[in-house]
Amino acid sequence: MASQPANSYTIQGSFAKGVNELIFNPNLKVVMNKRDSGYFQTGFENGKATQSQRFDIVFGGIKGQTYAYWLTNELFQLPVSYAGNTHSWINSPGYAPNRIAFERMIGTQCLGCHTSYAKREEPDLPGFYSGAEGFSKSTVVYNIDCERCHGPAAEHVKFQTGHPAEQKAKYIVAFSSLTRAQKINMCAICHSGANNHMLKPAFGYKPQDTLANYMRLFSSNAPTNYKVIDVHGNQTALLESSKCFIGSQLDCSTCHSSTHVNDRDNITLYTTRCMSCHSKESHNECRLGGQLGPVLLKNNCISCHMPIFPSKVIIAGQAPTLIHTHRIAIYPEETRKILAYLKSDRK
Repeated sequence: MASQPANSYTIQGSFAKGVNELIFNPNLKVVMNKRDSGYFQTGFENGKATQSQRFDIVFGGIKGQTYAYWLTNELFQLPVSYAGNTHSWINSPGYAPNRIAFERMIGTQCLGCHTSYAKREEPDLPGFYSGAEGFSKSTVVYNIDCERCHGPAAEHVKFQTGHPAEQKAKYIVAFSSLTRAQKINMCAICHSGANNHMLKPAFGYKPQDTLANYMRLFSSNAPTNYKVIDVHGNQTALLESSKCFIGSQLDCSTCHSSTHVNDRDNITLYTTRCMSCHSKESHNECRLGGQLGPVLLKNNCISCHMPIFPSKVIIAGQAPTLIHTHRIAIYPEETRKILAYLKSDRK
């Protein structure tokens, strides 16, 4: 989930005694606890409480979660996040591991991809943080709703309500009707990394809009190192650098065709989408296909050609979160793993 109000159902970390704290060093720790007014993170230095803030908003929920609190009408990141792979509390991305901090601002660029809308207003504490932004709490639309991908729906709802027998949708954009570039841009507004210069809030981006009117992509976002990948990784540029993309009409929806269905981790399903192009009939099937056999092939397309790499940000102790790269390519080290497995299996 992109974002949700924080409560006992949406916060994944445990508040049970003994597992409800993150110890930075013998002198610093953060304790997560429940009170009548909500759930809180409290920093302690040399045994004394220094600052305490409430969990107000949950961001994420698949690889992990990070959390935000309201300070008047401004949003800030809490010091402790949650890692899904180890089911443990971790230091929040963006914060140093040797101090407890509560001051990392969450602004329009963050909310533009984690919420569907938040009305900006003058910050109540303009001198508290350089470039501070304020938001109207009552206007926040959590998660990503239909309009973010299909455009404003008021006229659509009005027409369909008045013409219930009409089967053809009007005043709404079908994703399938977009050009390849428009489809890529629709995804790129949120999946092209976090180091772009936003010209306008992503909230206003609609299907068929020009991406360059909303953001300036930094050249440093080019995937010069395909192993440097993260939760805000530039998946769009990684995909566009792939031979599969360059030599075909592939776009994001070629593989993520069931956007209204959760296909996450369904490796077999994604493999069928790979093999819809890479087949004997098309003469571009996997070169190891004959050696692997149908079972191994079915389970290794993604792991071999879109391998997982460790996150540089989401780390719980010595166990970083693993993320699939979207640069589809031949990775010799992954091929060697498959061949080594075959060799050992035949002994």
